Amino acid sequence: MKRPLMQIFGGTSDARQICVMMDTVGIDYCLSVATPAGAQQAMGIHGEIVTGRMETEAMAEYLQQRGIKMVIDASHPYAEQLSQNIVSACQKLGIPLIRYIRPSDIDAVEHPLIYKVATIEQACEVAVNLGTRILLTTGSKQLVDYLSHLKGKTVLARVLPTADVLAMCESCGLSVDQIFALKGPFSADFNRSFYQFCQAEVVITKESGDQGGFLEKVEPCLSLGLPCIVLCRPKQQFEGEGITQANGLEEMGQLLANFPM
Repeated sequence: MKRPLMQIFGGTSDARQICVMMDTVGIDYCLSVATPAGAQQAMGIHGEIVTGRMETEAMAEYLQQRGIKMVIDASHPYAEQLSQNIVSACQKLGIPLIRYIRPSDIDAVEHPLIYKVATIEQACEVAVNLGTRILLTTGSKQLVDYLSHLKGKTVLARVLPTADVLAMCESCGLSVDQIFALKGPFSADFNRSFYQFCQAEVVITKESGDQGGFLEKVEPCLSLGLPCIVLCRPKQQFEGEGITQANGLEEMGQLLANFPM
């Protein structure tokens, strides 16, 4: 088996699509994901899948041992620490880095019911004044932070249906009436029915783009008259020597087409 020329980081649907592009053009690669759920998301690709989180030093050692010639950061738009670790490891070794940027729909949504915020704290400050039953469609990673700012409210969490995520929800004190374990993305019709089913009064979501079903989360809020709080993406800088930015899958495909075999 040939050693991979390229390393991809990311357990997103975008990362899997990038892997499929590489399978099509015949580029050797390895995909690194943080969790077993990320590995499941990538099932069916040709490249090796490595599971587990890595800090900068471990990442640099891993890349060096594998003889990686290029890295693609296709991690989640909100995985700030991971992206910083990747940049540091690549710059330490002098490895070229492509940062994949998932296209955003945030500028396409303007409405009095939509509240755009920069932090979890701001999201919760807005939410506490808008309703009692607050639905989080932001994942489980920062659930503790939301709960600490939403005391006295009924917090409903839509999370991935994995054992570790459910255990974490229970450890945070959420009851079976507050946990909705489902795998998205979902259609607008599904979300509309879901919001009604769980009797949400406020929805908090992320600027997840098309791959994350962002507009499909927002549109039902507007049609139902529900306030929708959007946690905007962190303003990350992806500039510097050896760093190339790819905006969307089409641009990524063009870069891969020119990758030296």
